[in-house]
Amino acid sequence: MIKPFKIRDIEISPPLVLSPMAGVTDISFRRLLKARGGIGLTVSEFISVEGLTRNNPKSKRQMRFYENERPFAVQIFGGQPERMRMAAELAEEVGADILDVNCGCPAPKVVKHGGGSGLLKDYPRLETILSEIKKAITIPMTVKIRAGYYDHAINAVETAKLAEDCGAEHIALHGRTKEQGYRGFANWDLVKQIKEVVSVPVSGSGDVNTIGQAFDRFRETACDGVLIGRGAMANPWIFRQIEDAMLGREQFQPTLEDKRALLLEYFDMLREDMPQLAAIGRMKQLAGQFTRGLQGGALFRTALYHSHSVEEILNRISEYFETITAGRRYFGEAGPAHEIIEAPALDSCEAASVS
Repeated sequence: MIKPFKIRDIEISPPLVLSPMAGVTDISFRRLLKARGGIGLTVSEFISVEGLTRNNPKSKRQMRFYENERPFAVQIFGGQPERMRMAAELAEEVGADILDVNCGCPAPKVVKHGGGSGLLKDYPRLETILSEIKKAITIPMTVKIRAGYYDHAINAVETAKLAEDCGAEHIALHGRTKEQGYRGFANWDLVKQIKEVVSVPVSGSGDVNTIGQAFDRFRETACDGVLIGRGAMANPWIFRQIEDAMLGREQFQPTLEDKRALLLEYFDMLREDMPQLAAIGRMKQLAGQFTRGLQGGALFRTALYHSHSVEEILNRISEYFETITAGRRYFGEAGPAHEIIEAPALDSCEAASVS
């Protein structure tokens, strides 16, 4: 029986979370997916406390959210207890419902300063950070962890117990080690082990790209919630479809017109929120994931990647969808097959480097 869960008095319904992804889950992307339905909790991109506490404009912009996103969590990362505490206070001041601490990002630039998954091998530092944050804020504190830092040192159960002892009110597990990154097997069995030693809700993350996979995770692990990241880029309706299945409704299946309208809506949101060149870059990123599996999708993605203006992007979208809607084969503007450009796979920390 899949049912909502609570983080203190905040109901997460349905029990589905849009997983934070650097360079992806900004205010426009979250707004776009929230409108599709089925998301119980949205989370900001992971935000550097160094930037937040040094008045970096970009870091402060990353905390923005719309009221209809609630419940909304701000996720922060860093290795200095004082700055983590200050950043947590800032998140509460802007109105976030939840403060989430990232103990899972394996990116070298994060780990080398003691943050992210680097905290998994420094329990004294982690305990100090969580204790300081807990004392400083009144909103719930949650924690996202990995299976372990090294393949030979899986310590997710011990980390989860430490986090709960420090006041964490929800644990999210990414079931891979730092060494595995997003490549390798997501160890969902750890969710069951964690639930045996903690009393707070536990959710899992990793390799959920279909409705069936989400249900498998709930059934196999008895997790309280499921986080979905890259799967939502490929299918922005995945949350709604899972919720439909949970409630016994007919599952929504987007039409080609739905998909065209979504791309145009997203591009409009991006252009409202950022400079034109940045909006074009973000648009190419989503389209690269979103159009996988569509007829002529690789050629369409390549045509978009070769576009350098708003007008070109809009023309390529119009041409592509008019062609395939009419049942004709799309040839794009890619030239020989070896010139086709494919979008790379993304991880929550590595996405920020994709342009």
